[in-house]
Amino acid sequence: MILRTPQELSDRIAIRELVDAYSHHADRREPARQAALFTKNAHLATYSGDPATTSPDVELNGRTELQNAFESLKNHTATTHLNGQSTIDVDGDRATGETYCLAHHLSEQEGERTLMVMAIRYVDVFVRVEDTWQFDDRALIIDWVDSRTSHS
Repeated sequence: MILRTPQELSDRIAIRELVDAYSHHADRREPARQAALFTKNAHLATYSGDPATTSPDVELNGRTELQNAFESLKNHTATTHLNGQSTIDVDGDRATGETYCLAHHLSEQEGERTLMVMAIRYVDVFVRVEDTWQFDDRALIIDWVDSRTSHS
């Protein structure tokens, strides 16, 4: 049995709310609010496969680069990010975690609807900044992608 302090429980809830807020702002097309969840000099890297065996496809640094990248979600008709299981390890004002996500991207091109489903894992480093948890480093790992025609 793992005994947790009230502070650790509070931190774990706040971090999970941060992870969920990222997905919420992505799905609501709020890139500025999504980028504001990161520290001023945060780093985000995207990998197609295991980071141990692949180089990043994209690396972004700072809120401006993040916000500009998040704007690209507006190219989709709709997105839905479903966050699943997660681990969070808190160590004072720093924490690490991993969250599984199924990201659905609905697009329409030349009258044809396409649904792309991505199995993603986020591997994060979080920091407490003035009593608020923020992302400091995020690896977005794409484990697999399935694209198909979608019918309304």
